[in-house]
Amino acid sequence: MKRILLLCAAGCLALTVHSAVAQVPAIFDAQEALDACRVLDDRLKRLECYDDIPGATVTGRDDDLMVAEPDRELLTRPGGETAVRRSRMLRDWELDDATHGGLLRVRTYRSVYALPARYTTRKNNFPSSPAPGRTVTESDRLNEVEAKFQFSFKTKVFDDPLFNNGDVWFGYTQQSSWQAYNNEESAPFRENNFEPEIFSTWRTGIDLGVVRWQFVNLGFVHQSNGRSQPRSRSWNRLYADFGFERGDWQFFIRPWLRADPENDDDNPDIEKFMGHGDVRVKWRKNKHDLRLLARWAPGHDRGALQFDWHYPLVGDLKAYLQVFTGYGETLIDYNHRQTTIGLGVSLVQ
Repeated sequence: MKRILLLCAAGCLALTVHSAVAQVPAIFDAQEALDACRVLDDRLKRLECYDDIPGATVTGRDDDLMVAEPDRELLTRPGGETAVRRSRMLRDWELDDATHGGLLRVRTYRSVYALPARYTTRKNNFPSSPAPGRTVTESDRLNEVEAKFQFSFKTKVFDDPLFNNGDVWFGYTQQSSWQAYNNEESAPFRENNFEPEIFSTWRTGIDLGVVRWQFVNLGFVHQSNGRSQPRSRSWNRLYADFGFERGDWQFFIRPWLRADPENDDDNPDIEKFMGHGDVRVKWRKNKHDLRLLARWAPGHDRGALQFDWHYPLVGDLKAYLQVFTGYGETLIDYNHRQTTIGLGVSLVQ
């Protein structure tokens, strides 16, 4: 995996240097103007600043507001004047000049949450895998109720390295399940899942009629629990993540291809339970933020569904309800079917 990451980083660096050398004379002045706009905190003033830069690739202008596009929201300035605000997907993924941020700044990625209480209908006291030496023979004596946490971030490594497109990101997500109320076992952390990834974001901006195809991410992700046998679980995947948007709706379709050596596999049958991809749907309106995740395993009648509901409390803090059913709530449970419900707080993208 280290070789793959190093090769990806080296390739991205080469593309960035080549692109920069070719374009420096022509874009030096424009870059200074773009940097001056990016420091403006007021979104409307920042948008106006970009619109005044010749050749700035900012999607949409005030003079064609009558064209209804799914990546626009209308605002009213003081005095009744109409303005444009970028869609949520454009802002989250920095898909035009008006939304671009700097390199190596930390942004939110997946949801960040804390569930002080998460209940399962079926404990996994004997985690197993068909790989040699990966089956637990002595009960873990788990409680049905535990705590669950997740934090996640992404940071941009390269900005538009090829054809003014293809931002390169590093992302990291960590999920922890803590037997906080299991005094019999001294309240151990049952499972930690570590998920670093590197991916490139390519703007598309293609109107498909019903939805607008905004981008595609091409990436490599590693996931493991960092444990020794018999509880060691891990896998690597190459994926393409397609992002679509319409109004308050966002849709993501992410097929993946497993990339692991056959001679050292903690969980050789993981695709039969975790499938070959997932679909995510987000809907945000007024104070409600609803999300649905679905994984499928064609031919095996397995997969998973997860429903999330976020509701504002104070500032960016939200009340959070999570309901999961199926296989793979955590990596140690990849082949264990259960239904869980958790309640807590979250910070969401």
